[in-house]
Amino acid sequence: MFFKSQINNLKLKKIKNIELKRLSVEDFKSVEKSPIIIILDNVRSLNNIGSIFRTADAFLVKHIYLCGITAKPPHKDIQKTALGSTKSVNWSYCKTTIEIVNKIRSKEVKVIAIEQTEKATPLQNFRPNKNHTYALVFGNEVKGVSQEVINHCDEVIEIPQFGTKHSLNISVSSGVVLWDLFSKLNYSPILDKSHK
Repeated sequence: MFFKSQINNLKLKKIKNIELKRLSVEDFKSVEKSPIIIILDNVRSLNNIGSIFRTADAFLVKHIYLCGITAKPPHKDIQKTALGSTKSVNWSYCKTTIEIVNKIRSKEVKVIAIEQTEKATPLQNFRPNKNHTYALVFGNEVKGVSQEVINHCDEVIEIPQFGTKHSLNISVSSGVVLWDLFSKLNYSPILDKSHK
């Protein structure tokens, strides 16, 4: 009974989009980014690619690398789910995933595959160092991150799952991992300004 009366007493007004005080594309381009990079290893679904762009925008991702068969903007099917975030988030294309993994590792970026492997670190146990930049590798919807790419990564993180299915959709797993890393890094250079 107490719970029901609490619900009835809540006077919460839904916030309209115009009240959210989101950044313009120009402001987004100039704001300090989180120390997170995304690498898409042969992702085939255009809708998944667009969803990942939109999530990357939400968490101020520094850059997205589209590799192999991963489609590139502009494309109407990417745009359906990206909702314009292909214009705000920096991205580039690389013919092979290995090429970009080796290139950014040489710049002291910690490369982490999001995959199910032996000795993978459960996501809840991963503790990021606030002084590092992290590149998260998300793989193909069927084959996952290739073994060759895993062999070149610094670490593997797994999202623990407890149901009957063996994996999550890549756009869902990217959202889970990005939010977890972003919140653990406590990264919010504009949070105080944008929510007042």
